[in-house]
Order: sequence, then structure tokens, then C-alpha cells
Amino acid sequence: MKRIFVLVLIAVIGLGISCSRAEKNGKDALVLIKTEFGDIKLKLFDDTPEHKKNFIKLIEEDFYEALLFHRVMDNFMIQGGDPKSKNAQPGARLGSGNPGYTVPAEINPKNFHKKGALAAARKGGPSNPEKRSSGSQFYIVKGFVHTSGKLDTMAMSMNQRSKNDLMKKCFTAETKKLNEFKSNNDQEGFNACVAEIRAEIDSIWETLPKVDFTPEQREAYTTVGGYPALDGDYTVFGEVVEGLDVLNKISAVETDRYNRPVKDIKMEIELLK
Repeated sequence: MKRIFVLVLIAVIGLGISCSRAEKNGKDALVLIKTEFGDIKLKLFDDTPEHKKNFIKLIEEDFYEALLFHRVMDNFMIQGGDPKSKNAQPGARLGSGNPGYTVPAEINPKNFHKKGALAAARKGGPSNPEKRSSGSQFYIVKGFVHTSGKLDTMAMSMNQRSKNDLMKKCFTAETKKLNEFKSNNDQEGFNACVAEIRAEIDSIWETLPKVDFTPEQREAYTTVGGYPALDGDYTVFGEVVEGLDVLNKISAVETDRYNRPVKDIKMEIELLK
């Protein structure tokens, strides 16, 4: 009984520490990224709690101390957080480092890739179907200003890409059946099967949400700019509140063939109390 009481007490104390930390951080936690080009102040969103908690944890552990902005692309973004970038040799290709874990995706349609958005990098492709975020790597969007017509075209393209992905999945699922019709030279059966699959695709597609930029997104993308092609694929968990001029300076530096700045750009990140 005494052992059980001690364990419960430890759990309660631990819970109290967690709660007090959450209250301390509160909503709209602010962090400061210091660079030789100036400081960037960011607000962390409360509606992406796992990313917020993880970012704050790494900052408090001094994880980001002296890491580099290792990938910089003007009119796109600046990226950092690779632990391998600390003391990296000049010209070394960076971007594969991580703290040994990933963070569950927290993709929220209201958090989008306008200029100054803070988002989590991640491994792309079929190996990461859940779109889990890197445990430490992040990027800040620079992007560019879009016209309303460009956004319309982009929405159509993104919807068509989604439908193509659906078609691929549905036809792949029926590969065995289609191959049987082919091997039996049953063209009529093959055509009927294809028609049935296409009808199923159309039926499913009608129920799925479509990409359509909100008035808020259109206002941002046609004025301050951003990179809307990433919306829905990466978790945006904060935004710049001061220092867009610093973002502009960093995004304009000279880079090598790997998009790594020729001159290292080190960072220090601190949590503003």
C-alpha cells in the first residue's frame, strides 16, 4: 500500500508540474529566433498543442543552440532545426537529421502557408502517409504574392491531383481482377470492370472535400503572399509577429547547389516568458 501511495503521489506531482508548465506557457506562447541578420519573433498556435509542446521542450533543452538555417530558397522558405548542422563542415549536405522521433500531424485548414507562417518539415512520399512532422526541423514561409486567377488555377490543379491519387488507389485495388480479364482475352468484361471502377471513383469523389481558398487565404496570398501549394500537407503551428524584414534578408542570401547558405547562418532560440 505504501508503494502504491508513493507512485500515486509521484504521478500527482508530475501532473501538477505539467499543468503549471502549460499555464505558464499559456496561449500564444512567444519565441525569439536570434540571427546575425536580426531577430524573428514568433507566436505558437494553441490549436496545434503537440507541435507547440515539442517546440517549447526543445527550446528549453537548448536543442537549437548554434544550429543552422541549412536550406534557404528565395520566394519559398528558410529551414532549420537539423541537429547535424551544428559544426557541420562547409559544403556538407544537410537536412537528414532529427531527434529520433516524429510528431503527429496537426493540419488545420485555418492555419495556412501565408508569408511568415511557421511550419514543421517532414518526410514526404508514400513512406509517410500520416504526414507526421519532423521532431525538430521547421521552416518559415517566404513565398510570393499570387493573383486571384493563379489561386483559382492552383485549386483546380490540387483537386485534380487528389482525384488522380484516388483513381490510382482504386485501380490498384482491382489489379488482380483486371489482369484476369486480360489473360482471358475478355475485353467486354475488362471494359465493364473499368466502367464500374470509374463509377465508384466518381461516387467517392463527390463525397470528398475539395480545395477552395477561403476569403482570408485569398486576402493573405494576394497581398503579403505565401506558398499555398503546401496547404493541407504540412502542419503550420505558428507565425511571425515581428521580423519579416529579417526573413527577407535571410531568404536572399547566396546558396550552394543544395540550397545551403554559402556563409553559415546560426540561430539561437529562446522562449519569451
